[in-house]
Amino acid sequence: MSATIARAEEQQNGSTVELKDDTVIVVLGASGDLAKKKTFPALFGLFRNKFLPKGIKIVGYARTKMDHNEYLKRVRSYIKTPTKEIEEQLNSFCELCTYISGQYDQDDSFKNLAKHLEEIEKDQKEQNRVFYMALPPSVFTTVSEQLKRNCYPKNGVARIIVEKPFGKDLQSSRDLQKALEPNWKEDEIFRIDHYLGKEMVKNILIMRFGNEFFNATWNRHHIDNVQITFKEPFGTEGRGGYFDEFGIIRDVMQNHLLQVLTLLAMERPISFSAEDIRDEKVRVLRAMDPIQPKDVIIGQYGRSLDGSKPAYKEDDTVPQDSRCPTFCALVAHIKNERWDGVPFIMKAGKALNEQKTEIRIQFKDVTSGIFKDIPRNELVIRVQPNESVYIKMNSKLPGLSMQTVVTELDLTYRRRFSDLKIPEAYESLILDALKGDHSNFVRDDELDASWRMFTPLLHYLDDNKEIIPMEYPYGSRGPSVLDDFTASYGYKFSDAAGYQWPLTHTGPNRL
Repeated sequence: MSATIARAEEQQNGSTVELKDDTVIVVLGASGDLAKKKTFPALFGLFRNKFLPKGIKIVGYARTKMDHNEYLKRVRSYIKTPTKEIEEQLNSFCELCTYISGQYDQDDSFKNLAKHLEEIEKDQKEQNRVFYMALPPSVFTTVSEQLKRNCYPKNGVARIIVEKPFGKDLQSSRDLQKALEPNWKEDEIFRIDHYLGKEMVKNILIMRFGNEFFNATWNRHHIDNVQITFKEPFGTEGRGGYFDEFGIIRDVMQNHLLQVLTLLAMERPISFSAEDIRDEKVRVLRAMDPIQPKDVIIGQYGRSLDGSKPAYKEDDTVPQDSRCPTFCALVAHIKNERWDGVPFIMKAGKALNEQKTEIRIQFKDVTSGIFKDIPRNELVIRVQPNESVYIKMNSKLPGLSMQTVVTELDLTYRRRFSDLKIPEAYESLILDALKGDHSNFVRDDELDASWRMFTPLLHYLDDNKEIIPMEYPYGSRGPSVLDDFTASYGYKFSDAAGYQWPLTHTGPNRL
């Protein structure tokens, strides 16, 4: 693996240059699902808010054959225009867009792309090119080689944005890195994990290190357990074939949730420079042992209780004998002075009862004596939807008695910052790539350390055919053993721990 510990402020190359003028963004896979749902809406969002470099040009590249008008019609279909103003802005955005069709493995196709780039850059002083690979991993290597050989700028900065998955295990990840290394320097590669672009995830470092009362209690002496939860209310309908190849652990936990964990657990960086932050994240990962099978439960969703929603294996694209987990709960341990003995519980699943991503930090019990069975304090960071931060605390119930009640300190972003637009994750990350800021992108050694943690477990589950995921109903909270599993690692559920505060809820709102 390449050495990547150099300080950002010491790098005097194009990797940290903010691209302001003479810039072209090439979206490879421009007719695909990712470009439709994420890439082009994000580019348009940046354009609307005047964050794109002046005079930027956007080139779409894909195998689909279509003329310029057909392409613009497709781009328009990617973006919602609820008002006349936005529709006019979309018209201006489309004036920046051109399209070239070609194969992903042919020199002639990429020479044709290079010719097109040179034509639209003929009046520019420099050739600054950002290649966004909205492509399946099977063509990453081939396309990166073709781009370097045929489309790398002779006078300017080149950057390549790579989407996950970055391999399926440690070896395949290393193979991918080795394939990229001869053609692209580490500081030219931007590996996107879109969770790092989410507002509440980016807020973790500010909350931790900008507030002394958090910093003083952020350790094993005060925190009992940490939960990071990802829940989706829908199944794999229509994309079961892709999902079955990867499963929930590779799809969500090895990347998104682990990135959140490292930000929660890392030590204070020397600065907010990209390399200082990523150095500390890597130190956390290196302090973690591989995930043990005894610390894991897996599940696969069946039909909903009313029979209206299909089971995972009723998807026509899924093998009938599939053992692919659509749910997983696991526990990671960090062997360092700050976190030794604190379980980090990660939970992720599809076809569950709600849409939610949140972090729940549960503090230790209040010292016994004057209180009996008083609920634990919790810090809850809601990543999505409805970004918010809660601190759950105990207070005296108003009246003549000394009865306690759980209440909250509540920062709901939508209420507190009602006049501000929270940027979409992809908007934030594309802008970071244009600025040359690697802070919210995954470094090669970070990727290596994360796969080292998960690969033994993944191989264990893949190789042991007798391991069958527990079935849970579509629309439920997950496997029936989930509560016992989290309780066995110290999590204490309280009837007072719901979100309806303080006395209006009708029953427990359990995770």
